[in-house]
Amino acid sequence: MKEMPVTVRRSIEIMGICTLGLVIVVGQSVIMPLLLAAFISVLLLPLMRWLIAHRVPEIIAITLSIAVLIIVVAGIGTFLSWQIAGFLSDVESIKENLLQHWNKLSSWITAQTHLTVNEQMTVIKNQGKNAGDNVTKYFSDAFSSLSNLFVFAGLVPVYVFLILFYRNLLVRFIYLWFDEEQHPRVREATRETEVIVKYYLVALLIQIAYLTILLGGILMAMGIKHAILIGITFAILNLIPYIGALIGNIIGVLLTLTTSQDMWQIWAVLGTIAFVQFLDNNILMPRIVGSRVKVNALMSIVGIVLGGTLAGVSGMFLSIPVMAVLKIMFDKSPNLKQWGYLLGDDRPDKSVFFNAAKRKDNDTADK
Repeated sequence: MKEMPVTVRRSIEIMGICTLGLVIVVGQSVIMPLLLAAFISVLLLPLMRWLIAHRVPEIIAITLSIAVLIIVVAGIGTFLSWQIAGFLSDVESIKENLLQHWNKLSSWITAQTHLTVNEQMTVIKNQGKNAGDNVTKYFSDAFSSLSNLFVFAGLVPVYVFLILFYRNLLVRFIYLWFDEEQHPRVREATRETEVIVKYYLVALLIQIAYLTILLGGILMAMGIKHAILIGITFAILNLIPYIGALIGNIIGVLLTLTTSQDMWQIWAVLGTIAFVQFLDNNILMPRIVGSRVKVNALMSIVGIVLGGTLAGVSGMFLSIPVMAVLKIMFDKSPNLKQWGYLLGDDRPDKSVFFNAAKRKDNDTADK
């Protein structure tokens, strides 16, 4: 049988990527909960296997594993709600601090633009009127998003239970896609996928814990009010790589503005977050995850933006583990190795234009 031309094969690959993106956009309400459930199922596999090995019936073992996960998530949610309730209970102080900051900002605007306070208030009222015209739409969108969140949260545990219950069927389905001589390669890919997903999700849970303790503890020692709330908010938002950290910085500053009139505390929060983030990115997370998730920074950012565009916040959160799994699949496929190389962080130390060995498609080219 004549081999397919390279140009035709590459065209089919690009068309497949575009089709996959279209499928995600159209079916994100089904795909995202299912994908998250698949990753959580991999995370719960060791616990379920341990329970089964200790003579616990399979259905009970799956149920207990999901119950442990729900308890952990509920604990984090309860702790966060307590912190938010404590923040909202200090309403009078928040009003006073915001008024103080507004007076300083108003004086600076007057000095820069010569607009009086009354003129500034007129501009704000006009903008508020324009925003008020769309308030019904905003509330409608918020209610719709909240409803989707509850549906999402309700579907995930059901999917997790069914994926764990039918795990052997699903694995057999994967094997049936390939010829028998390719089964060792498939087995290797599935094992690597399980290890990477497990280590990545466990690392995220550990990351939430130590970021909350480290950041919250340092800010608390500085006398920053609601330091733990700032810490846990940043830790949770940091689960969204790159972009989440930026949002966490902004929220940290806003929380400090509402609880303090001293500008040094804002700089202290920003400096502490930058210091903790440096430790997290360069020392702590690399030691926890190691070199298992090998997706370069460029493709990570592109994947996060693309995931957010196609599937919202859930797409941003799942983009890194999805790309890590795709890289494993690409690396194991002789026809798709170039895509795995694009996702990886194996950067050649010399230009491929002047080094023929670097252009070779083999494992020894970069040695």
